[in-house]
Amino acid sequence: MTEPTRHSAPPVELSLPTGADLSDPAPVEDCAGCAELAAVRGRARAGGDMTTVSDCNVLMRRHPQGH
Repeated sequence: MTEPTRHSAPPVELSLPTGADLSDPAPVEDCAGCAELAAVRGRARAGGDMTTVSDCNVLMRRHPQGH
């Protein structure tokens, strides 16, 4: 039986997010969907639910594609 070939590779280095990547997206003016997501995000942040805050930020970043 032959021995399998083993290759070592250097570790992958990922960059840390910048300040712009960490900021909350702003709701689009006169958009009810954006306003609701911003309101939910505010209530979640006040209650310490950072998972929901993050989810709202993702949805708000994706939402403008539908405008």
